[in-house]
Amino acid sequence: MPQTILIVDDEAKLRQMIRVYLEQENYRVVEAGNGRDALLVARESQPDLVILDLMMPEMNGYDFMRAYSKEAEVPVIMLTARVEDQDKILGLELGADDYVTKPFNVRELTARVRAVLRRGQRAASEPDLLRAADIVLDRTRVIVTVGERDVELTRSEFELLAVLMSSPGRVFSRLDLLDRMSGDAYEGYERTIDVHIRNLRSKIERDPKHPQYIETVYGMGYRFAQ
Repeated sequence: MPQTILIVDDEAKLRQMIRVYLEQENYRVVEAGNGRDALLVARESQPDLVILDLMMPEMNGYDFMRAYSKEAEVPVIMLTARVEDQDKILGLELGADDYVTKPFNVRELTARVRAVLRRGQRAASEPDLLRAADIVLDRTRVIVTVGERDVELTRSEFELLAVLMSSPGRVFSRLDLLDRMSGDAYEGYERTIDVHIRNLRSKIERDPKHPQYIETVYGMGYRFAQ
């Protein structure tokens, strides 16, 4: 059965262009022109991934993510015409897995769709329980505890932590982490990793400015402390 992709954008021509490429890859495609309609379509079609424009009438992409994340956990690739880092950071903090800045190459967007969907397949082959320092990550129940405290993470934060915890002491470059998380590494998307690391530290570290778990190895990348 083909995987379902929901395209949410108020530009009908853009939706059609993306649809053509995705259908050539044998995905089932559904569409919506704004966030409010997207909620209805998503509830009906139960998509495997959402391609989501951030700036739309009636309900923007941020509000859609806030609302739909309470109902289902689905990968999201943001589309944004704005280049400000803060816009991308907010989307990632709300749980988006990736972002593409308009204008973009549709072939690359299609590749990123494949990569994000591949993430779940790869995760299925990993150990169910990871322990490092006083952190426990349970893939089966999708739970992370730090000491006695449960920590709520986005999907991307969870997978990033799992990669780092799988090899304590190993230094991962940003491109390594992108590849391990999504199956493909693209230069230019390394900024996504930095944002996820910052968000992750704010949730698991006692002092995010002086992290004890996730260390920065300057000029190289990140590692989970041994």
